[in-house]
Parts: sequence; C-alpha cells; structure tokens
Amino acid sequence: MLIPCNHAGFSEASYELSKQLPHKSVAMQEIQDRRKDKQIPGTKNQLHDYANLYFDAHNATLSRLRSRNDEICILQVSPEILDLRGVIISDRNAASDWARFYTVKEGLAAINKDLVYAVSWKHPDNQYEEMKHKSIKGAEALVPDKVEPKYILGAYVATPAALASFKELKIKLTIEMKSGIFF
Repeated sequence: MLIPCNHAGFSEASYELSKQLPHKSVAMQEIQDRRKDKQIPGTKNQLHDYANLYFDAHNATLSRLRSRNDEICILQVSPEILDLRGVIISDRNAASDWARFYTVKEGLAAINKDLVYAVSWKHPDNQYEEMKHKSIKGAEALVPDKVEPKYILGAYVATPAALASFKELKIKLTIEMKSGIFF
C-alpha cells in the first residue's frame, strides 16, 4: 500500500470511501478511470468499493512514483487481513482486462509468486512478456471498504526526508528506511 508520508489517518480506504477523507492521492487518474466501473465477478461490488493492497510494492505503480520518494511510504499490512470476510484476490493488477478474481484460498494458489516477487518485470527482447509480467507483478488483495489500522504493522520509506515527514506525525508505528525496495 502506498500513501503520502504526511497522511495522518493511516487507514487504507476504498476509492469510494477515501473521497470522504482529507488525503493526497498517489493514484493516476487514467488507472482510476479503468478501475471505476469494473465489476468484481460474483459480487455486487465494483473495484472502487475495495481497498487494494499489492502483494509486492516493488511494481509499476511504485516505479511511476519514483520522483515522489521523499513524500511516500509503503505500509506493511498483516497477512491476517486475508482472513477477513469478502477479501478477493486478483492474479494481476485488478484494472487489467486479463485479471481473474478469486476467493483468498483459490487466489493464493493461482498467483504466480515467481513473477509477482521477481526483481523486475522487464523483458527487453519480448514486449508481450514484459506487459504480461508487469500486470502479474501488480497482483492484489482487495479488501471490502477499508483496512482497519490494527492491521497496519509498520511503514517503509526511501529517504531521510520521508522518514522525517513520517516521524512528524507522531504515530506509534514502526518506520524503517529501506531505500532498496523503492526505485
């Protein structure tokens, strides 16, 4: 989960619920437009009714935010979040036309962990494989409505400036500078 370091709430909300909260979004509008009307198969919900959590934050979304490394952090979320009712797993970025949606048990088995946790999705000699891998690297756990703060275990930042911004919030949360997981 990616959020601005000066975000005081630290409760990840769905796109719809976040409209009610003061926040600075790191979302790209073109991606949100793709997610806006996407229906989750087998539910009455749309993608924007879920808080989305990437299995590996080192993905294309984080890569696009590299110029904001002084402003953002990655939240570490407890795996217990997967035990909540209604959590859905997508086998790649949920905005993808090729995304498949599963129950948690089926989804954890369906995710290609080698590709999701690969250091890079780049395939310089094969553009198709690169696009496919990039999408798979963005596999998500989709949590109905929001992630309660009790599931947030800590945060990672890339730079001393981000660390200082986070500490100014005086939130009792472990924060660690881990520039290697950022771009």
